[in-house]
Amino acid sequence: MQEEGPGEMPSALEGVLVLDLGQGIAGPFCAKLLADFGADVIKVEPPGGEAGRSMGPFFHDDPHPEKSLFFLLLNLNKRGITLDLGTATGAHVFKELVTKADVVVENGPPGHLASFGLGYEDLAQVNPGIIVTSITPFGQNGPHSRFKGEEIVEYAMSGIMYFSGSTDREPLKHGGFQAQYDGGLNGAVATAFALLLRDLTGQGEHVDVSLQEAVSSTLVLNQPYYSWNGGVQGRRTPGELLWRNIMPCKDGHFIAQDGGGASWDDIADFFGRPEMKDPKFSVPDSRLRHGKELDQIVLEAAKDRTRHEMFRTACEQYRILFGIVQSPEDLANCPQLAYRRFYQEVDHPVIGRIKVPNKIIAMSETPCRYRAPAPLLGEHNQEVYTGLLGYRKEEVVRLRKLNVI
Repeated sequence: MQEEGPGEMPSALEGVLVLDLGQGIAGPFCAKLLADFGADVIKVEPPGGEAGRSMGPFFHDDPHPEKSLFFLLLNLNKRGITLDLGTATGAHVFKELVTKADVVVENGPPGHLASFGLGYEDLAQVNPGIIVTSITPFGQNGPHSRFKGEEIVEYAMSGIMYFSGSTDREPLKHGGFQAQYDGGLNGAVATAFALLLRDLTGQGEHVDVSLQEAVSSTLVLNQPYYSWNGGVQGRRTPGELLWRNIMPCKDGHFIAQDGGGASWDDIADFFGRPEMKDPKFSVPDSRLRHGKELDQIVLEAAKDRTRHEMFRTACEQYRILFGIVQSPEDLANCPQLAYRRFYQEVDHPVIGRIKVPNKIIAMSETPCRYRAPAPLLGEHNQEVYTGLLGYRKEEVVRLRKLNVI
């Protein structure tokens, strides 16, 4: 891994050793965030590789275990070893690693590690200060805890789908894997809290993250609204006022909001439509009553204007709350993200150089730092087993012959 430059502050989690058993997205993302802020994260994979290596898209559409773009992004800054925890020898070796570690991250089903004698209670016996962070669809206990979950299931069960979309269609799921990333982020934050307590008391603990709860916790208004007065936020009514919702323009879509620093007259001037200053559009309730007429005015005003021109003019000259729907190309060239160094160019030994999203939290003294690409399968076996555990090279060869690593 790359060393810190002269004069740089130590990383926030320097000296913390994490064993990452995560597969897919949520667990690996949690461990990656810890790695980004300086933890030494060792990714522990079964000898055939973890599930994330088979997740597309693949670089140049080649379904190779070293070319998954998911795996590349979610495992930056980690070292990688192989170890079969399902064997008695593999479980014993893992416990040896735990004696050196501060954190274990995993997102297997509840009880999965315990079935190998590697549950939290088992690991705490060999290292009382160990923190085990478990990320599962529904948590470690409760009537649903043993149920399997996928992204769309977690979205549905969390409640966020109930008010997404429009009333003439089924509930809508947002794109991507936001439940997984929410769970990973919650796991990393909770792990940092547990590390702080461990440093004060010496006591480790089991961190239990539920993806359902992680997503439900973002519904700051909706669920309390029901608890307080029985109110339910419904989905959008089809055909209702487009204003304040996504609207088309010449080369894509935009959203404009009244409020902020702009008056309604400012908004009318921005669109170049003096008829919008008619008193019937002057207040929100009246705009709703005359919604179809207002929509036609705005659609006509925007049809020959581009997103980026409108965005700059609306924000810089008129102080309007205004946004544009950015495509992947827009995001790759976004000046705001570039200025804040959101992207990181990674030099991977198989894929080559590629730019990926990386920095999601900016810290003035202990920033996120890129140190290494995602590890190849078993890349650091020799380094970890001989260096960290003190095995002889012949012992590592024997473990390989037994298919333990």
